[in-house]
Amino acid sequence: MVRRWLTILNREISGVHHAAYLLGGFALLSQILALFRDRLLAAHIGPGVYLDIYYAAFRVPDFIYASVASLVSVSVLIPFLSEREGKPEEEKSFMDSIFTCFFLVMIIVSAITFFLMPYLAKFFLQNTSVEVTASIVMLARILLLQPIFLGISNLFGSITQSRNRFFLYAVSPLLYNAAIIFGIVFLVPYMGIAGVVVGVVIGAFLHFLIQLPFVSSEGMLPRFIFKPDWKLFRTVIRVSLPRTLALAATTVELIFITFYASSMVNGSISIFNLSLNLQSVPLAIIGVSYSLAAFPTLSRLFSQGEREKFIEHMVVPARHIIFWSLPISVLFITLRAQIVRTILGSGNFNWEDTRLTAAALALFVFSLVAQSLEQLFIRGYYATGNTRKPVVINLFSSIVTIGAPFILIKCFYWYPVFSSFIEHLLKVEGISGTVVLMLPLGFSIGTIVNTAIFWFMFETDFPNSTKALWRTMFNGFAAAIITGFIAKLGLGYFDPVFGHTGVFGVFAQGFVSGMLGIVAGIGILKLLKSKELEDVSHVLTSKIFRQKTVILDQERVD
Repeated sequence: MVRRWLTILNREISGVHHAAYLLGGFALLSQILALFRDRLLAAHIGPGVYLDIYYAAFRVPDFIYASVASLVSVSVLIPFLSEREGKPEEEKSFMDSIFTCFFLVMIIVSAITFFLMPYLAKFFLQNTSVEVTASIVMLARILLLQPIFLGISNLFGSITQSRNRFFLYAVSPLLYNAAIIFGIVFLVPYMGIAGVVVGVVIGAFLHFLIQLPFVSSEGMLPRFIFKPDWKLFRTVIRVSLPRTLALAATTVELIFITFYASSMVNGSISIFNLSLNLQSVPLAIIGVSYSLAAFPTLSRLFSQGEREKFIEHMVVPARHIIFWSLPISVLFITLRAQIVRTILGSGNFNWEDTRLTAAALALFVFSLVAQSLEQLFIRGYYATGNTRKPVVINLFSSIVTIGAPFILIKCFYWYPVFSSFIEHLLKVEGISGTVVLMLPLGFSIGTIVNTAIFWFMFETDFPNSTKALWRTMFNGFAAAIITGFIAKLGLGYFDPVFGHTGVFGVFAQGFVSGMLGIVAGIGILKLLKSKELEDVSHVLTSKIFRQKTVILDQERVD
């Protein structure tokens, strides 16, 4: 039995169709496991001081992963390995040098961070007790193992993907989330919140361990060498630096948001992170998927000097991102309570938690279109070789994302009219801690500003390239309004039919109402003769297995 599973894991996936859909299927499974993980966290622990401690403990280790471990990402290393294809000795020498340099840097950075953790924790935490701060420091120190293991997994992943062993790489995130679930179910009763953190570390360890046997069998297991090629390592860093800076900027935003949330009522950090994880699902399915799928073609077209086709292949995925994101955004806003209650509503996650998380989710998905287009614009500029401009835009937008919540929090406290308007609009009157909603609102404002700048700059660099998007925007907005309106009517009509107490009743109410809204939206798009709807219909009724396999990179492990 063990040998059979090893055979499956090590199987070469050479067909484009098989590889693409294997990766896509496992990515979907990973998202489902991540949602189940969050449901268990909400049920077993619930929004409060302990779950806040868990999320806060991630901030510094996540920053290390984004700023150091991501320097050896799969998408960066594979081109270097491709240059050495057919030259086993050069491949092995390259991996030995990169592994040695990376491991030394990670150990030094982690060791320094370990001793500085008490001071770093005070930097991004406010008004927390000595006991809470000490708990965060302890858990964060344990979590310093995570970026080390995931960085090694990136190194191994470049080998497994270059050898077409996509199954091994695709199953890694599943093991990561499964280990966290194991920690919640089996370790938390004995270790408390530390049990979840131990599960995280086990998951990160399994993330690279599953790839170890194949890497070893290929003779590519990296080893320490006394004289690594630091010049080669610097070359890799130069290539990966723009992407690393963008990831680091995002983690810095989350550090500041955690700083703001730590001054609010207990559970604020949890509410923010749970709603952020929920909105990441449509973002991953729409924005990330389209931008990843478009990137190889965009790079090839621009390198060949086919400017017009490059613009066309930027506009087509942008149109479809808008086509999907607008109605989904409205559906999420309309059905936010049903979505949150179905996925998270059990155990220690009460109705007030549901209402507050649902309101935060609505504010996040308000910028779903912008978040998705942002992914495409960034990769569009990367395809042109212009990595400086996305970095500058992202750094500026990060300042907005950090500053916006600070201003909104002040306005929320200083102007009762503003706070009452927000609470009434999102139906959270009478709940304590509603100021936490300023965090996702500020995040969305920063994202919208970022995408607006990208849109303006792209139109400046490629005149008249984005005109076609406005028609799609109009059609999508019209369909989204009708979709949301019909879904809202459905909620009122089906409430006495299914009820709103049990999980099945809440799910059925939201599902049926949502489907009615989608049918109505499709009808509107047909009346408007939507080109995107025609494209989707054509794809669903024809053979679609002609896309090149996309290299998946674990920018964020959920």
